[in-house]
Amino acid sequence: MRVAYLSSAGQLGGAENALLDVISSLRDALPDAHEPRLIAPAEGTLAARARALGIPVTVLPLPRALARLGDAGAGGPAGRRVSRAALAARLAAAGAAGARYVRRLRGALGALAPDVVHANGLKMQLLGGWARPPGAALVWHVHDYAGGRPFAARLLRLAASRCALSVANSESVAGDLRSVTAGRVRVCRVYNAVDLGRFAPAGAALDLDEAAGLAPAEAGAVRVGLVATLARWKGHETFFEALSLLPRELRVRGYVVGGALYETDGSQHTTGELRRLAARHGVADRVAFTGFVADAPAAMRALDVVVHCSTAPEPFGLVIAEAMACGRAVVAARAGGAAEIFTPGLDALGHEPGDARGLASAVGRLAADAGLRAALGRAARRTAERRFDRARLAGEWAAVYREASRREEKGDCLEAAGGLRGQSAPGV
Repeated sequence: MRVAYLSSAGQLGGAENALLDVISSLRDALPDAHEPRLIAPAEGTLAARARALGIPVTVLPLPRALARLGDAGAGGPAGRRVSRAALAARLAAAGAAGARYVRRLRGALGALAPDVVHANGLKMQLLGGWARPPGAALVWHVHDYAGGRPFAARLLRLAASRCALSVANSESVAGDLRSVTAGRVRVCRVYNAVDLGRFAPAGAALDLDEAAGLAPAEAGAVRVGLVATLARWKGHETFFEALSLLPRELRVRGYVVGGALYETDGSQHTTGELRRLAARHGVADRVAFTGFVADAPAAMRALDVVVHCSTAPEPFGLVIAEAMACGRAVVAARAGGAAEIFTPGLDALGHEPGDARGLASAVGRLAADAGLRAALGRAARRTAERRFDRARLAGEWAAVYREASRREEKGDCLEAAGGLRGQSAPGV
């Protein structure tokens, strides 16, 4: 089966890493039955990683008007939000560029002659629906909530009839998608996975202080890191406020590990903004900024505690699963899909989204108790081995593609009842 993978981003974020995991799992398990092809919107780390895996890549640059388009400012301060009128104006301006891009994408897909078009990210879910070749089944791989994004929700609802099958990365996202599309698309759930060989407790550890251009932390320092893109809803300010509440005698040094990823206007902080926020909370001397790190496992192994503090519900929280696989002590926000992947007090500690005091309390407990950090790390690794092994993806996604192709052949893409409610991938 030939599958054309469409990505909305050219750099590596959670959705792009999840996409590579799907491709790699299928390639390893079904080398003679799976022919992957990737269409990327720009040269970048995604295309480079795909080529390193031996996957043919076509780069079809996304026009800037489309790349910057989105329900911007979600999760950010009100002053950063883009009004509906401004967004409508951007949609109108992007219309001609979008039409041209669809023609180019249709030509690229026609040349690849796929059986299935796997669309990763909202932009490609919409563009792929208009550009897919006749007879090719369109599968949406949904990593985000659309319910709080009025334009995205409306566009998905209108485009649902073109989709043979939709896959959400958590039950939380699946429920949101069913609501948004009013039962017009069949939805199943496939959790993301982790390469347990790469994300493992043993292995090289990155010198985070050197990466940040700082002198080494003092002896005995506890390294606590927020590993995330610079998206406004990832909770950087909550992280800084929590650090400010910790007594200095705990000797905690914070690390912001990650860089800007998406081009959508208003959706991300700049590093300069984050440095000013850290200074405002009085922790500028206690936070290191590494920028983007290509070797995420090595960065996680250098941390004593990995913090996840998204202020909005996380669709899945791949960084949580990756940190657990690395045997790290994790503190995570209990909301959305993230709440489905750990058990508070057993394999991670939890806090409420946006609750800096709750986050500080959990980090303080871990900073003061190396034994607790070690015990949580061991339990986290066991959970990752049981639930997030990448090898399981091959069977689940092969079943998705078979079901999508069957539905496309029958012309049965419209699912009035709302799909596989509460189920995982069909046939699994």
